[in-house]
Parts: sequence; C-alpha cells; structure tokens
Amino acid sequence: MSEKREWYEEEFWVKTFTSTPEEIDPDRYVVCTYYVAPHEEVSIRSAAINIAAEQSIGTWTKVATMTDRVFELAGKVFQINEVGDGGVVKIAFPLDLFDLDAGVSHLLSIVAGNLFGMGALKHVRLLDISMPREYVKAFKGPKFGIEGIREILDTDKNPRPHLGTIIKPKVGLTPKETAKVAYEAAVGGVDFVKDDETLTNQKFNPIEDRVSNVMEALDKAREETGRNILYAVDVTADIGMLWKNVETALSNGANCIMVDVLCVGFPVLRSLAEDPSIKVPIHVHRCMHAAMTRSSIHGIHMLVLAKLVRLCGGDQLHTGTAKGKMEQPGSGASLYSSKYSGVKGIRYMNDFLRGDWYGLKTVLPVASGGIHPALVPSNLRLLGYPDIQLNAGGGIHGHPKGTRAGAKAMLQAIEAFMKGIPLEEYAKDHVELREALEYWGMKFLT
Repeated sequence: MSEKREWYEEEFWVKTFTSTPEEIDPDRYVVCTYYVAPHEEVSIRSAAINIAAEQSIGTWTKVATMTDRVFELAGKVFQINEVGDGGVVKIAFPLDLFDLDAGVSHLLSIVAGNLFGMGALKHVRLLDISMPREYVKAFKGPKFGIEGIREILDTDKNPRPHLGTIIKPKVGLTPKETAKVAYEAAVGGVDFVKDDETLTNQKFNPIEDRVSNVMEALDKAREETGRNILYAVDVTADIGMLWKNVETALSNGANCIMVDVLCVGFPVLRSLAEDPSIKVPIHVHRCMHAAMTRSSIHGIHMLVLAKLVRLCGGDQLHTGTAKGKMEQPGSGASLYSSKYSGVKGIRYMNDFLRGDWYGLKTVLPVASGGIHPALVPSNLRLLGYPDIQLNAGGGIHGHPKGTRAGAKAMLQAIEAFMKGIPLEEYAKDHVELREALEYWGMKFLT
C-alpha cells in the first residue's frame, strides 16, 4: 500500500473520521449511504474514511491549521457492510457543515462532490441521504402535492390512479395539431396532458400559440365532460428564457408547468415552487437522470434525486416503470437491500414521496415510458396505488382507433384493476380495451 493511502489507517485519522452508530444523533447529522468499491490495495474502511475526510474538512495530510474546532466538522464513518468487491457504508456529516441558506447547491457539493473522482476508489454510488428536521424545514417543498392535485382534478373524494398522456410525436406538430391531440385525449378520459421533454418554444410550435390553443381545447373538453384536465407546459430553458416561458405560459392560461430538473438545476425548481406568482402545479421530468442513476455501482441513486425534488417543490415526478420501454433497474440488484434495487427500489422511492416527511407536502409519482393497457395491472400492483399517475404516449395515441379510443382503453384498464377484474374479462364489455389488447397482445400480463 502506498504511503498516501496508509494515511487513512493511521490511528489518529481513524479516530477522527470514524464513530459508532450510538454516537450519531440523527437530529444533528446529514447521513449518507454509499456503495463503495475501492482499488484492491485499499481497504473498505480506508476508502470510507477517504470520503468522510475529503467531503468534510478536506485534507489528506496533517496541516498546521488543524484545531479542535475544525475536527468537530469532520465526517464520521459509522457503519460498514462489506458486499462483494466493495461495501455499503454510512457516513454522517455534521449539520454545522451545511449552509442552510445555500440549499441543495451546497448540499450536493458535500454529499456528492469530489468523492466521485477519488483515486482510491474504483466506483462509488450515493444510494441514500437522510436529513434532519432542521435541514428539511429550511425548505418549503411542494405547493400542491398529491392532495392539491387531487382537489384540482376532483379525485380527492374517491382517489384513483391518474391517467396522463404525452403529446406525440415529441416535436413537429403545430399548435393547432397539438391542441387536437390534447382534446382527443381529454375527451377520452385522461386527467393530464404534457409536452415531451424536448418541446419548449421552437419556431414550429411556440409556447404562446401552443398554450392558448391547448387550453381552449381543454376548456371545450371540460364543458363536454365536466372534468378538469391539467396541461403541463415545458418551460425548460436557460434562466432568463425560462422565466419568460413561464410568464408566457401563465398569461395564456396554463394550469401546470413542467421543467427538466437536471437540465436547469434544483435551485431553479425551488425558485419556481417558492415564487408566489406561480399558482399552478409543477411537473418534474427527470431526463438525463440515467447518466447518474443507471449504473448499480457508480453515480447517484434516483432515490436521492427524488428527495431533492421534494425538498425543492416538485408536485409530480417521473420515478420509473415496472413494465415499459425504459431500462429496468434490475442489474446489480443483489448488491444492496431491496429498497435500493430493481422495481422494489422504485416502490420504496414512491412510498417515500407519498409518505410523511417532517410536514412537507407529498409528491405524485409518475410512471412513464412504453406503458399501454396490457401493462397497467403490473405497474399499479408493483409501484403502488392509488397515489400514482400512469403516463402513456404511444400507448394511447398508437391505439388502432386513435387517441380518444386509446385514452378510453387505458382508463378502462385502470378501472378493471381497481375493481379486481382481469383485463381479459373486462375487455369483453369494453371495446376500446379489447382492441388495445388485441393490437399489443397480452404477453406482458405478468
């Protein structure tokens, strides 16, 4: 072992950067769970101490300015469970280390900063983060949450899964064409219509024209059906244009906005949520997340990003599907406990978003990506219900009889599940569902 790496095993530094679980007060520490795979010549304990040191007082050798006051800010490794070539470690960072006024930007610089580039580590993944009440209460969280969204859509008295759709194709439609798709989906039964993540204010479909046309179409649908439908307008852009997009959307009647949170940053989401002039729900798309979340041994778990979205005020968040077109998070499942792995990991994340967290409002989990009627039972059973939204793009618009029939088929599949009736049985008396099952087949019914 090299001299530099031996440093992390010296008694003085082990004492400085390690602790026992009993010594960690959850009200005074931000606790992070990491999967760590060190290089062969480095022990798990050395690797964990490396992280604790770098992300807190940040020096690899003794320096003259070290004082007892500085040591009080040291991160503490207090649990190590070896797994395969690595291990799952828990590190507690003192609350005093964090600038509460600096928010998530500063938080990430500590819990997910330089550690990903450390030479002692082959791989490291931030699996989870637990924040004390004092930290969480520094944020306002969502304005609406599940409860507020249900009140808008009038599903609060008899809660059921919400049905959403994405305008397809992603880009290329005109504002009037977009509005026609939205209208057909709304009359068919969707609760929610959204732009896709790449549509903002392009010349072929500018926000002003798109929003005015879509909201006019949804007003017509409401008059015909008696139902409210949310339309999430994608306002994602660099900061100046983003606020201009928001202003344009709201002034033209938008009742929901959407932001690609990893493209614009968590502070932007927080600014939107805490701005008193924005009185509509915020739908959060997670595009680009897989650059951090897809690997089971390196990066950041989606659970962490979900917690940050809730802190910063997202009302709805894409969290993944159990059955669909996107990569299924099953690889590496044996590395961790079930709450971090596979579909069970998505369910754990969804339950967190739906549960109590120091009084912050909840977040509605959204399953989206390749869902069609035959996949509805699996997704609802595995991801939890009724507090969930199923978004279907192609699974609605690709119906052989068109968008309206596709929306009806998806809604019928949800109804069948909630009534405990097999889809094949329910389809006998519901033609749209029957046609969808015949078109896409029943092979996904597991």
